[in-house]
Amino acid sequence: MDLAPQLPWTHGQRHVVTVGDLAFGGEGVARLGEFVVFVPFALVGEEVAVELTEVKRRFARARLLAVRRPSPLRVAPRCPHFGECGGCQYQHLDYTEQLRVKHKQVSDLLERLGGFPSDVVAPVIPCPAPYGYRNRIMIRSQWNKPEQRLVIGFLRHDCGLVVDLEECAIAEPSLNEQIRHVRAHPPPKGGLKVVLRLQPEGWELPRDSFFQNNFHLLPRLVATVRERLQAAGTRHLVDVYCGVGFFALELADLVTAFAGVELDRLAIQAAQRNAAARGVTNGEFLAGHAEELLPALLTRFPAADTSLILDPPRRGCVPASLTALRAAGPQQILYVSCHPATLARDLKALCTEGRYRLERVIPLDMFPQTQHVECVADLRRAAEASAPWGEAM
Repeated sequence: MDLAPQLPWTHGQRHVVTVGDLAFGGEGVARLGEFVVFVPFALVGEEVAVELTEVKRRFARARLLAVRRPSPLRVAPRCPHFGECGGCQYQHLDYTEQLRVKHKQVSDLLERLGGFPSDVVAPVIPCPAPYGYRNRIMIRSQWNKPEQRLVIGFLRHDCGLVVDLEECAIAEPSLNEQIRHVRAHPPPKGGLKVVLRLQPEGWELPRDSFFQNNFHLLPRLVATVRERLQAAGTRHLVDVYCGVGFFALELADLVTAFAGVELDRLAIQAAQRNAAARGVTNGEFLAGHAEELLPALLTRFPAADTSLILDPPRRGCVPASLTALRAAGPQQILYVSCHPATLARDLKALCTEGRYRLERVIPLDMFPQTQHVECVADLRRAAEASAPWGEAM
């Protein structure tokens, strides 16, 4: 017998609520009494009419029906599919306010999940091109049975159906030309994915290998990492999750020797050719799991004179890699992350017991109009931390 109290809120109910905050992910946070309701595409201070679509024990999600009292920061979205397509969350929010919101969200996550003070987070560096910046997108084909036609576009924000579209407002213009080409020559059936991307100038990049998706802000990302590396004054560099060697090769002139580590063997081969094309000879690129290669690399390079760059996937680092890093104790860890929650988790693990201290977190808006934000975190080995394997401090 279920003796749990019955909630007064049920699926399909309609209410008028006032939004008090924006959650990480872009949903407005409202309340029915003490009960939390998440409302996509609503802004702080707005009075909105909503319909409950999902009710849990501690919260509910709702569909936005109407904005009764709009925020002065609300702007007209550039894309006609905004609010339906799942690619963007903030086109309705003034861009300057997007930067403030992302700063607050990064600060809140680092404080809540990592225990770090909010003043460690620098202001968000804006993107010079808030639209038309993405150099890689993935579109899908899907058979629309009621309309008996093939649709091509992106997934909706609220289900697995595909929004039919001819262009994407945040994609590079030439990618929109590719979308139109795909639509003119559609896939033979639904259920297929098509990746469209622009090749970075001067870099060899295998089709499925990773590269930063925003060429417009990429120079500032490199400059940020470069400034933090220079500030540490180390002579060796280990670039983990190095891809085609981007960071290692951009920073090679600052160090005596470097090594890049990457599981993607095609990316490693491309990195070696990218190094040869640039005449960079003071480093090497190794294919393999980071947690397996790190101990030997961090033994070869003196820990007190080594910086390490981490640029993992959104899921963050595996625990074995973090354990290896703490044991080896490089002087500096520069953690580049597109997911503040996993960043906060991993920074907390690295800083536990005072092994490292977090100097600064610099957010960069590599993903305007969306919930995502890139961060560069600068960790330094604490002066009082014991040196690994008897190394002199």
